[in-house]
Amino acid sequence: MTMAERITLMEMPIDAVTEDEAVTTVGDALDQGRGGWVITPNLDHLRAFQTDPEIRPHFREADLVLADGMPLIWASRVQDTPLPERVAGSDLIWSLTDEASRRDASVYLVGGNPGTAAEAGDTLREASPGLRVAGSQCPPMGFEQDPEKVEEVVTAVEHEHPDIVYVGLPLDKQVDLIPKLRRRLPHAWFLGLGVSFSFVTGDVRRAPEWMQRAGVEWIHRLLQEPRRLARRYLVEGLPFATRLFAHAVRRRLA
Repeated sequence: MTMAERITLMEMPIDAVTEDEAVTTVGDALDQGRGGWVITPNLDHLRAFQTDPEIRPHFREADLVLADGMPLIWASRVQDTPLPERVAGSDLIWSLTDEASRRDASVYLVGGNPGTAAEAGDTLREASPGLRVAGSQCPPMGFEQDPEKVEEVVTAVEHEHPDIVYVGLPLDKQVDLIPKLRRRLPHAWFLGLGVSFSFVTGDVRRAPEWMQRAGVEWIHRLLQEPRRLARRYLVEGLPFATRLFAHAVRRRLA
């Protein structure tokens, strides 16, 4: 089910909506008893979409695909199919939580480092008084390789019947777990968030707003975690960004 006009970047579908429109879409669907799935791809996710055939179909299954990364916004403008704005998952967790509180919808948090999901839930509840946090859990590293552990995660979430599930896991783990959860909770909404729980708790600092607007937030992240992120941003990300913009130019000229 697609709820918005979609463009494509290197064949990846992306919805041309603002953050406010995305939040309203999810809230209205919840009121109508319809569930869904939100993916917030950045440049690294687009690269994975291009290189991993197992990841690609999930972007077409998702109900909202929202560009979380200024290179995607810039490329959409270059190819003359402009997206209205960046919709970052680390912003969406706040605005969607506020909407959930207003509509009396419950949230559940899965993923993150040990204890981070519970702490993030407490922080969100403080920011949105009246929010119902249905529960949280941080599955052990490598859980996705053990069907019994995956079933434990799914069963625990299903037991609480949340309206919205935040999944703070890397993309490959998101797209493995969320379809399993959707089959058990068809009326819930699922949002893949990567490292956003750590942003909420303050364990990882977000870049200043000017860096976010300028599209150089990745430099701030790289300086905080150089060993983990150097390959992603410098070895893989920069060359792929060149490919993306070359593709956008060719599409515009065509």
